[in-house]
Amino acid sequence: MAAPPPGSGEPYVVPALGACGSYRARVRIPVADVAGRTLAELSQVPPLFVDRSLRAQRRAEPVPAEERAALFARAAELFATGEPDGWTVQRYQHHVSRVGGLPIAEVRASTAAVARRLTAVADSAGRARPVGTLEAADTGAALRTPGPGLAEGRAVWARRGELFAVHAAGNHPGTHTYWPEALALGYRVAVRPSSRDPFTPFRLISALRAAGLPDALATLLPTAHEHAETLLRGADLAMVYGGEEVARRYGGDAGVLIQGPGRSKILVTADCDWREHLDVIAGSVADHAGTGCVNATAVFVEGDAAALCEALAERLAALPSLPPEDDKAVLPVQPAASARAVAAHLERTARNARPWLGADTVVDELGDGSAVLRPAVHQVEDPGDPALRTELPFPCVWVAPWTRDAGLAPLRESLVLTALTRDSALAARLLDEPSIANLYIGPYPTHLIAPGLPHDGFLGEFLMRSKSTRISNM
Repeated sequence: MAAPPPGSGEPYVVPALGACGSYRARVRIPVADVAGRTLAELSQVPPLFVDRSLRAQRRAEPVPAEERAALFARAAELFATGEPDGWTVQRYQHHVSRVGGLPIAEVRASTAAVARRLTAVADSAGRARPVGTLEAADTGAALRTPGPGLAEGRAVWARRGELFAVHAAGNHPGTHTYWPEALALGYRVAVRPSSRDPFTPFRLISALRAAGLPDALATLLPTAHEHAETLLRGADLAMVYGGEEVARRYGGDAGVLIQGPGRSKILVTADCDWREHLDVIAGSVADHAGTGCVNATAVFVEGDAAALCEALAERLAALPSLPPEDDKAVLPVQPAASARAVAAHLERTARNARPWLGADTVVDELGDGSAVLRPAVHQVEDPGDPALRTELPFPCVWVAPWTRDAGLAPLRESLVLTALTRDSALAARLLDEPSIANLYIGPYPTHLIAPGLPHDGFLGEFLMRSKSTRISNM
């Protein structure tokens, strides 16, 4: 579907992408930029449309495994440089930046990252497969080919279901690098986009379809919040992004993979001088605009926490306040009213903390109805202070003292923990701690993501299972 010409004043309508093609719904919601201007309208499909689309997806056959890598490579090129959604990549990036408030340089980097991950998605998906299992395609070949077969029995890497639903996040386009792995594993995928960024999943699914993916294998089903459960009930497995409320709601459902608060942390022990690693600490807090679950929200220091706070606050205070589409922007932007609400919440949360960069400096209005969310640095005296669990959508960090007596308790429930330590015994204990999803020992930023490494475990661990198989030569 072609977009209205630039400068026409007509908002672009993001359609649903159903199992039988695109659909402009009569019910639409405005998609406004950070200054309140409507840049697009997002179609809202009713539960009946969702239900019919999901049923059609179940009838679809996946792309043969041997064809997937080439298809993904074509889609990656279209996503990064083409116009699969009717837009140039520059226009796509501008709209993501203006609506989500993410710096344009970060959106450009994420465009390249999505394309890079899409090219390697088949390899990434395969890394979750246990070495003792066969791929299902290998078993199918054994069924078709006469010979000894699998009479002695083998474990096969098999899907737990057929249809995978995604309640997508809108804080960063990079969240859309993960669910294509489900396609590489033979799933059909249905995505409910966020109104903060419907552009990335629309462009990605459009690129996949233009590259040859049948419509029914990947759909975009924007629907009202009150109808979102229809999508979850209609799928076999689901991935849901959200905060504490989402974690509480779906925490007991084995069919839902929760992508919740990261609460990523840094630990600095006395045998490491934090001054040598200030770049890593500051970057962990503020790189990528500080909006991700892999950005550090707490730093624990065995030693002088005040000195680290002072240096960190000085470093972060130097970051510029600029509109998100400015090439030099590095901080997130929100509508001014939203930014003030965030600052008010921070002020309440930090009432017992020492502000080095406090709530009173967070909101920097740009004069067009939007405001930059500037960094915040607070010091607390107790490593068990509840404020240390607070995660906000901008560079906001809490610094606390840490002692050997405090142990691992303050460090638990971390998506990422960077430990600046030379204590190998402590490192071993951290590695054994089940609630720390990713552990980096040494000067690595918490947001470090490398191809082939899991984000919060491999997605395949959730989507697949090992199935014992024996094939007789009857």
